[in-house]
Amino acid sequence: MTLRQLRAFLATARTGTFTAAAKSLGIAQASVSELVRTLEDEYGTTLFVRGGRKLVLTAAGVALLPHAEQSLASADSGVKALKSVRSLTGGVATFGVLRNASYYLLSDLAEEFHRRFPEVRIRLVGMNSVEVAAEVAEGRLEAGLVVLPVDAEGLRVTPLVRDEVLYASTAPDRVARPVTIEQFAHSTTILYDAHYAWKEPTRRQLAERAQLAGHKLEPLIEVEQVESALGLVRRGIGDTIVSRAVATSSACPPEVRVASFDPPLYDTIALVQRESGVLSPATRELARMAQQTLLRNRVAAAPVRDGDPATAQ
Repeated sequence: MTLRQLRAFLATARTGTFTAAAKSLGIAQASVSELVRTLEDEYGTTLFVRGGRKLVLTAAGVALLPHAEQSLASADSGVKALKSVRSLTGGVATFGVLRNASYYLLSDLAEEFHRRFPEVRIRLVGMNSVEVAAEVAEGRLEAGLVVLPVDAEGLRVTPLVRDEVLYASTAPDRVARPVTIEQFAHSTTILYDAHYAWKEPTRRQLAERAQLAGHKLEPLIEVEQVESALGLVRRGIGDTIVSRAVATSSACPPEVRVASFDPPLYDTIALVQRESGVLSPATRELARMAQQTLLRNRVAAAPVRDGDPATAQ
């Protein structure tokens, strides 16, 4: 039973003749008659009583009619959905964003996308980069932005921009010059992303650098949010790390000053999608806009002057 057969059957039932059905479908009368006859032959039953001025449904035709209507309505809805996604007049865009997305002006992404494509639903999932990469690899998200390094198995990774990672403290002497990994290992530190700990990409880079130098990193306090860490730093409890995007934002207290690492340390923000997957038009456009936003608003890569206030440009 094909959709073409069901369309011919339904058009005939509605118009009462093969000729009128053919006209409504824009095909030859012989084609409509043949489609209905083939359907009858396949199931060994007649669908219409022939011989009068109009075709009349048999009991079998009456039984088939609501199912034909339902099947064709579903098929037409499917076609409409596919066309709407291709033309960005419908569908859903699913995209993962890194934990500190708002500091890269990505919080405006949903508003801008909605303004351009008001009929497309948006699902922006904000998680740690580790989880975004896993969700994309497993197909629960189409694509996302992450900080490298992440487990890239099964993923296509496109690096976009770099943002320097800085040492942050309220003590001027601790940020008077670039900070070595040895100095960092012996500091009283407050680190965020407690849930993912050393799986978190920035902390992972620091741990690998410390391991190569023969040191072990043990923070005094671990919290989930960078804002919480900065609040503790402001009260003089310890020091932390921040990206330049965070350091130059209003979330960073004015008492907090920053210095580069020696050698400099960078977060690399990348777009990830499944290696074998094809993005839907809506998600592809959302990913393009996210890339544009990052490139347009990326933090300058110039070295930080020793002991600069965190808000210095």
